[in-house]
Amino acid sequence: MAGEMGGESVDVDGPKDEREAILDGLGGRSIVLVGLMGAGKTSVGKRIATRLQLPFVDADAEIEKAAQATIPEIFAKHGEAYFRDGERRVIRRLLDGRSKVLATGGGAFMSPETQAAIAAGGVSIWLRADLDVLMARVRKRSNRPLLMNEDPEGTMRRLMDERYPVYAKADIHIISRDVAHEVVADEAVKALADFVADASKQAGPP
Repeated sequence: MAGEMGGESVDVDGPKDEREAILDGLGGRSIVLVGLMGAGKTSVGKRIATRLQLPFVDADAEIEKAAQATIPEIFAKHGEAYFRDGERRVIRRLLDGRSKVLATGGGAFMSPETQAAIAAGGVSIWLRADLDVLMARVRKRSNRPLLMNEDPEGTMRRLMDERYPVYAKADIHIISRDVAHEVVADEAVKALADFVADASKQAGPP
């Protein structure tokens, strides 16, 4: 089946009824990906969006657009607290009642305000990855402000200790590992279908 998204023809995998069931179950909510840097939120998120014919939005890219500066530049000039405040505002704006796939930055879900906004306007999916997977991925990029120090692996371990118990509050947990991103996206779509079906059963007839 082919669809139109962003003016381009998109091949959609999976049965049409599964997609429609997910969109009906979302009821205008967004699919919000959370997890540490390197978990694959952008890569997997784009593939989920393609399968469901939804727009894909990267919160970090939206922050950079609003600030007209890169995230490392924002951190260097204004500090992390300033960045987090902008991040909260951008995510709240993006949860506008129109379904989309939204990839968030690694620290976004740590904000209770953002957790509440996501709970109200989205279904959260945690992409959980082991340390070796994360480090192999983040070493390929140099735009990670929190890892710009002498011990990036130690920093990542600390972030895992701090953030994983909070990420665990997400609605759906998916293991991100060293396989094709399409595999993880397929698992996320299947879990999402199960999640909205279970929610519909619990809600009962209208």
